[in-house]
Amino acid sequence: MNKSGVTVTPDCVTKFNDLKLGKSIKYIIYKLSDDYTQIVVEDSSTDPEWENFQSKIMNAKASYKGKEGKGPRYAVYDFQYELEGGEGTRNKIVFIAWSPDEGTLVMPRMTYASSKEALKNALNGIAAEVQANNDEEIEYSTILEKITKGKR
Repeated sequence: MNKSGVTVTPDCVTKFNDLKLGKSIKYIIYKLSDDYTQIVVEDSSTDPEWENFQSKIMNAKASYKGKEGKGPRYAVYDFQYELEGGEGTRNKIVFIAWSPDEGTLVMPRMTYASSKEALKNALNGIAAEVQANNDEEIEYSTILEKITKGKR
């Protein structure tokens, strides 16, 4: 449990370990349960296409007290990239906190912000973290720049 009182379901950790150890899952998208008391697995996939992952996370919805807005989400992505100079391929498990600046209801946004650490602490083996608040920050090239710190 954390500041917000939200707990992480065991399935979140199990699915993460499947991604980390099995290497068959490409990404996992997590969300808060409808009653905002638990972090749960919303989706996972073996699809290697960044654009499909990006579309799912950017089109997520959240509702609170009968209103609907854009949905913040957490995600873990097994990010693969090529090193410059032909030095090979690298993988990094990246934790992404997606919370759009525009169109997000206040309650979901605040709860996601205050619950992030609970999920991160439950997932051992994250190599990098990215906070994304607009469309540009969830682009492949932007994420690549952040996780490699401009060095490949």
